[in-house]
Amino acid sequence: MKNTDWMASLGRYMADTDFDFGGIDFMQLLGDLDQGVLMTDTEGIIIFYNETMAKIDDLDPSDALGKKITDVYEYLNDSSMCMRCIKHQRPIVNYSLSYRSKNTSAFNTIESVFPLFRDGKLIGTFCICKDFNMIERTIPSFLNREKKRILGDGTRYSFEDIIGGTHEIRQAVKLAKMGAQSPSPIMLFGETGTGKELFAQAIHNYSDRGDRQFIAINCAAIPENLLEGILFGTTKGAFTGAMDKSGLFEKAGGGTLYLDEVNSMPLGLQVKMLRAIQEKKIRRVGSVDEIDSDAKIISSLNREPQESIKEGLLRIDLFYRLGVVYIRIPPLRERRLDIEELTRHFIHKSAKSQGKRVRAVSGGVMAFFWRYHWPGNVRELEHIIEGAISIAGDTTTIRRKHLPSHLLGAVDGPADADYTASTVADWSAPSTAVSPMAAGAVHRRYDLDKEAIAKAVHAAPSLSAAARQLGISRQLLNYKMKKFGLKP
Repeated sequence: MKNTDWMASLGRYMADTDFDFGGIDFMQLLGDLDQGVLMTDTEGIIIFYNETMAKIDDLDPSDALGKKITDVYEYLNDSSMCMRCIKHQRPIVNYSLSYRSKNTSAFNTIESVFPLFRDGKLIGTFCICKDFNMIERTIPSFLNREKKRILGDGTRYSFEDIIGGTHEIRQAVKLAKMGAQSPSPIMLFGETGTGKELFAQAIHNYSDRGDRQFIAINCAAIPENLLEGILFGTTKGAFTGAMDKSGLFEKAGGGTLYLDEVNSMPLGLQVKMLRAIQEKKIRRVGSVDEIDSDAKIISSLNREPQESIKEGLLRIDLFYRLGVVYIRIPPLRERRLDIEELTRHFIHKSAKSQGKRVRAVSGGVMAFFWRYHWPGNVRELEHIIEGAISIAGDTTTIRRKHLPSHLLGAVDGPADADYTASTVADWSAPSTAVSPMAAGAVHRRYDLDKEAIAKAVHAAPSLSAAARQLGISRQLLNYKMKKFGLKP
């Protein structure tokens, strides 16, 4: 069927119905929608392509019209929804899809495709495409406006700001929420850059103290001779220049006091800290009077607690008292399934703040992200994306040439700007082209992924629900199940 015949047939079909669009031409209405719309004939040839779809794909309409849809798009671990619809002649509704055009890479949309019939005969498909990034920008931004109003003084984050859906990060969030409902002290352990303060603020805002003060102090950043007075306060005449001044324990009364890198605190001060937590009373430096303290204590370590205790940096009795609720925040190399979502989040955040058009990374960059061992964790990923966007110019896609040279030397692999689709499909596979330490971490992660996915698929009522539970797309779940030999 010729394109003009197809359009004429569709026009007659609409004219024969009782639809009334207020005098607006139906095709004009589709052209003006703020969602992407394309139509194909029964061969998959694109015969309608609106301006919004062109913006989503970063294409000129002439690059798509009159061409077969599988020639315009390259699908990542999936196939064309329109061609599926033509084959099965059934609607496909709200399907999450990853694809690339010649100007985009690893772009994500939510698509609904409907078969079009005339006198019982299929004449083509009608596809509505929602820009996933636009959905993220609109709905969460509305929710964030409400959320920011309830955050306590001195905080910016809540649990909604913790990005990721892997078992490891969800388990940490689950423990943190339970700990937030208890008056007991909480200890966070995580490597540098894993988000310990983000967790601490989220715990505070989730607790019934969320409308009170949140005060944070890095114990490693304050000189030893000043730290005691800052924490407990001072009395006039206690030492030269001393004045009556309340400390952080008093200022955080009824709220939360967050002690970062508590293993850097002098051992003598740790004794006084232990008494303050046990008795819920403090004494200012130079005073004999006791003051009641009602601050919830959250502390954090950037080294394993057993290691700090063994090296004499942390008193074991203080560890037991501070670690009543102990939460380990996993490093990024142990939650690689979250890298894609974190990357999308940081691209949107940094591109918006810098006024840039970047909205995706190339397949080569994402494959590199999966192979890299991330010693700086989530913070390192954020800074790398921020730096790449700074030098990306007017491009919409971050490529390997935008990454710092010292980073590219950390992982062996092709220097091409883009990988093929088959290479991208191997992001989650263990690789031998990395350092021995990183390779071991990847192989361990490979086994953990299989176990987590098997549990989620077994427990969830559907594969879509399992994908949501894991925090990955349905098509990525299908790929991983095939990779691991798992049956639905």
